[in-house]
Amino acid sequence: MKQKIEFKEEGMVEKGGKVKRYPNLNTVLMVEDFLNAHRDLPIKISKLKKRIPKKIMHQTLIVILEYLWRSGKIIYGPRGIQWIYSEPEHLRKMFEDSLEI
Repeated sequence: MKQKIEFKEEGMVEKGGKVKRYPNLNTVLMVEDFLNAHRDLPIKISKLKKRIPKKIMHQTLIVILEYLWRSGKIIYGPRGIQWIYSEPEHLRKMFEDSLEI
């Protein structure tokens, strides 16, 4: 990702100093769910924008993808973006045996 983004308390600040807002949590989860469901092949950013359930601004998508990349959930290469995160087995078992409140 070519854009350098700096996170401040009052909002996200791009390289030029222009203040923008953070993405909505629902939007981040929507992108995560889509990439997780389509994890078998890499996808280009342009195709991702067309295929996700709701429209999203390009800058917002870039912020979400940078967050997912920093957290180790996606990789970004010449063929596109691909979901790589796998939930640890011990957490999966713990949630299966728990009671949801």
